[in-house]
Amino acid sequence: MLEGKKQKGFTLVELLVAIAVIGLVATLSMVSLQSARIQARNTRRLTDLRQIRSALELYQNDHQGYPVSTGGAGVWDGLYSSWGDSSTNWIDGLSPTYIAQLPRDPRNDTDPTRQYLYRSDGTDYKLISHQPEDCVGFVTTYPEIADPTRDCWAFGFYTSGAQNW
Repeated sequence: MLEGKKQKGFTLVELLVAIAVIGLVATLSMVSLQSARIQARNTRRLTDLRQIRSALELYQNDHQGYPVSTGGAGVWDGLYSSWGDSSTNWIDGLSPTYIAQLPRDPRNDTDPTRQYLYRSDGTDYKLISHQPEDCVGFVTTYPEIADPTRDCWAFGFYTSGAQNW
């Protein structure tokens, strides 16, 4: 090399440091984005369950009871359920009179363990989001929706007689 001429460009070490910093920033961004997505889905679940609860109360007011689980009083109905009937109208009699359409879990999953589920004997009911993401964090913020029998496998709403279902 000629003396007096300065070399242009980056050294290998400088390039590796820059790549490492970019990788770290990208990783932190992805983790933050994933956390925000989980929070948004849980907020959507809470909104959906509140709408269904309101529809159930309207139904109860008109019929002096809640819709009985289609698969029987001891089973859980849902859009996809392994414990009862599965159908798009998974709470018989609610849609379209009391709610336009029954919502589905925002994951849009067909796994029966990751759904909204409903159980009722006509007198009492339990409506849950089964296996939601970050249940512990969400229930910490909203303790009134914790399912007392599932230790954060689920959260939702229920009447006093259905608390231990």
